[in-house]
Amino acid sequence: MRDISPLLHAVAAVAAQAAYGFISGDWITGGLLGCIWFISREHAQTEYRWIAQFGNGKRANMPWWGGFDWRAWNPPSLLDWVVPVLACSAVYFAVTA
Repeated sequence: MRDISPLLHAVAAVAAQAAYGFISGDWITGGLLGCIWFISREHAQTEYRWIAQFGNGKRANMPWWGGFDWRAWNPPSLLDWVVPVLACSAVYFAVTA
């Protein structure tokens, strides 16, 4: 079975963007709110992967940059935040054009 979580994340991010955009007219802030949720979620999960892979299972062993270490990222995690960013960007440019 294929992982459809990037698409579900994009739908949720665009829904947040649309809700905020229709109410306030500020589509970029709505998109940022929707996307930052998934960016921060994936970053936190990457920190946990870093701890498991390189920190001997202890959070205290992780440096401040552990969540940014490219070795702890994987393609599904990247897609889980890149797809919502692209979707919200497309909505923003379509609405403001």
